[in-house]
Amino acid sequence: MGDKPLRVLACGDVEGRINALFNRVNAIQKKSGQFDLLLCVGEFFVNSPEAEAEWEAYKSGAKKAPIHTYILGAASQETVKYFPNSDGCELAENITYLGRRGIFTGASGLQIAYVSGREAQQEPAPSHCFTSKDITALVAPLLSNSKFRGLDILLTSQWPRGVWQYGNSPETDTKFCGVSSIADIADKLKPRYHFAGLEAVHYERLPYRNHVVLQENAQHVSRFIALATVNNPAKKKYLYAFNIVPMKNMDPAELVKQPQDVTENPYRKPMKDGKKEKPPPFMTGAEEEPVSQFFFDLGQNKPQHQQRHGRKRQTDGDRPNYPKQPRKPPQPTGPCWFCLASPEVEKHLVISIGTHCYMALAKGGLTPDHVLLLPIGHYQSVVDLASEVVEEMEKYKSAIKKLCKSRGQRCILFERNYRSQHLQLQVVPVLMEKCSTEDIKEAFMIQAEEQQMELMEIPAHTDLKQIAPPGTPYFYVELDTGEKLFYRIKKNFPLQFGREVLASEALLNIPMRADWRECKCTKEEEEDQAKQMRSNFQPFDFALDD
Repeated sequence: MGDKPLRVLACGDVEGRINALFNRVNAIQKKSGQFDLLLCVGEFFVNSPEAEAEWEAYKSGAKKAPIHTYILGAASQETVKYFPNSDGCELAENITYLGRRGIFTGASGLQIAYVSGREAQQEPAPSHCFTSKDITALVAPLLSNSKFRGLDILLTSQWPRGVWQYGNSPETDTKFCGVSSIADIADKLKPRYHFAGLEAVHYERLPYRNHVVLQENAQHVSRFIALATVNNPAKKKYLYAFNIVPMKNMDPAELVKQPQDVTENPYRKPMKDGKKEKPPPFMTGAEEEPVSQFFFDLGQNKPQHQQRHGRKRQTDGDRPNYPKQPRKPPQPTGPCWFCLASPEVEKHLVISIGTHCYMALAKGGLTPDHVLLLPIGHYQSVVDLASEVVEEMEKYKSAIKKLCKSRGQRCILFERNYRSQHLQLQVVPVLMEKCSTEDIKEAFMIQAEEQQMELMEIPAHTDLKQIAPPGTPYFYVELDTGEKLFYRIKKNFPLQFGREVLASEALLNIPMRADWRECKCTKEEEEDQAKQMRSNFQPFDFALDD
């Protein structure tokens, strides 16, 4: 095709609405002429009888896609069944599954890299997830070629973490949006266009540079475009049309032209000396620090035996005496605010550190004694925890419950395993005189019902793993009686739900504190609160006795 532009359509999550998508494509082509290919990101299928019947028509040949269509693989366990071969294959005439990850090069020379599914949060990875091995297999061969300058197109289902930095903001909660591994791929592979889905919003970021001005030769710019779900009721954009001449056929001067609205690269932090800081390594397989090395000075007035214990943990000569770890905790794929070894951790909030878990003051807490129980290693949820971590987590729960009881409080715990990457078990004490356990339970039930969510009561000693296999998004509350309320998250769960219920007029009556971002304190105030909480918790802190 020489340097003739290719006409390309990109689409967000189809979610089984295949007829609606192709009807729209037909209408566009009738009006604007034929396009060369359609690229679909996010979840193409959905598990429902109607969607299966719709798909069967294409699979059987009764209907045919009006354009060469390339799709990504499953982004959930429910849709894995639609993909018979993880290496990619033709699913129906004109509809091709690209594969788990790889490079697709068209006859025109257009180069497209793709990564299907979601980032794996545990090993072995579920079949709808990609791993560090997939990333290495994709990135390494390209970077080893000295002539590699970048890609034409990158297709991923998940967003790159932090893509909005230095640019315009998306209409979604960025706190839990995107993953660092995709950001790292985008930074290394320098796609001219990067498309993603799964967030149900349209977001067209300003173009960004791939070079440092005045320090490196000019390079082409990258454009990140997230697309909404097909036929979404809010009528958000789900199809994007563009012309592209493959990079290999372009005049170099034309390729590196910088548009007026270009921004800095969102994946690289500028350093004071003008150099660029390297993006954080992800899933590198590097040797992990032993859990027992993560130890911080929590204040001057600590019992001497804990300080000695802290130093002892860090002594190489003592290592043969460490208890053997049944398995190493998983590593984060990039910066994590809650991994204790991470520089991102706000260590002044830490209250107590055990061998596998720690306790920290909640940032922007509902009350001054609102704390988090967290694993030291990188685990996504309670159901992912190793047995020794579960055991210590239970010890922390028991200790904080004793503290609450001594202060005339009920201890309410909740966890949201949805759009979060590191387990945070929230612990909110509620004064017994303010409300009964039944009041708290009723408040959760009523507010869930108002939002069309069915909270399920599960017996006090039920193991969550029995009802929520690893990878299942869920929300659960544990009342002071040990009763648990559980909800399996389907879609669009309100991120502040647990806080909103507890802050409501029926319970703590502090509705203005439902969002933690509205409750920020100065660092000095946080330090004072943490010091007070440490003092309160000390008589119950089993970690001091180890």
